[in-house]
Amino acid sequence: MQSPDLGALPVLWTAVLCYAYIEPSMNRRILVIEDDKDIAGLVELHLRDSGYDVSVARDGTYGLEAALAKTFDLIILDILLPGIDGLEICRRVRARPLYTPILMLTSRSSEVDRVLGLEMGADDYLTKPFSVPELLARVKALFRREEAIRSEVLPESQKVIEAGQLVIDVGKRKVTINGKEIFLTTKEFDLLLHFARHPGHVYSRLELLNQVWGYGYEGYEHTVNSHINRLRAKIEEDPANPRYVLSVRGVGYKFADLDEIDNR
Repeated sequence: MQSPDLGALPVLWTAVLCYAYIEPSMNRRILVIEDDKDIAGLVELHLRDSGYDVSVARDGTYGLEAALAKTFDLIILDILLPGIDGLEICRRVRARPLYTPILMLTSRSSEVDRVLGLEMGADDYLTKPFSVPELLARVKALFRREEAIRSEVLPESQKVIEAGQLVIDVGKRKVTINGKEIFLTTKEFDLLLHFARHPGHVYSRLELLNQVWGYGYEGYEHTVNSHINRLRAKIEEDPANPRYVLSVRGVGYKFADLDEIDNR
């Protein structure tokens, strides 16, 4: 069954439909920076119903001040804002040593903005109009990812992964090729690490959405494609003839086996 559209249903009906998605939130604090009154109100309502502590900023200037003045577990950030835009807010937040997950809200026509947002360090994006259940699923997926990173204890053999000239320092979240550091966005690093930990394993786009992004909505496979294209552009000498992240026709993608990498 298709999820209801945010704004397509009255508040009461949307709240009823989302009731089943509520689960404990451990008092997590979320900052919503969104200038559209209706969208901001609905997002705040359903996040509070899910048990989150929510603050709302209706313009970019106030939103940036709030993001820098207090500690939040997540920032939900619109790109088009009065005052300071969402891309600049994302850049300023990422310049701080304290890491805060960022979920960006974009319009369907602003692909360039989505790419820029991800390049500046946004963890995920959601296009408008979006359904409330999907928003809540994205929020929970980001929190699960942060919990997994904090609780992860790696054996010595998995702290640094080497594949040909590619070296992934898991603890430092650092990637180098031929000794030169390659700067990846959060999700590009997560995707590369997932591949590198399972060389030779073929993943469909939907499997990658589930295992790397933490959700599996059909129709969002293009998210995987765009991330892989950008990842290849950064780590492959010839993105059109990749050495590390390979396409498997009719199925999906895989990370090359070590012997394949050495022979390419």
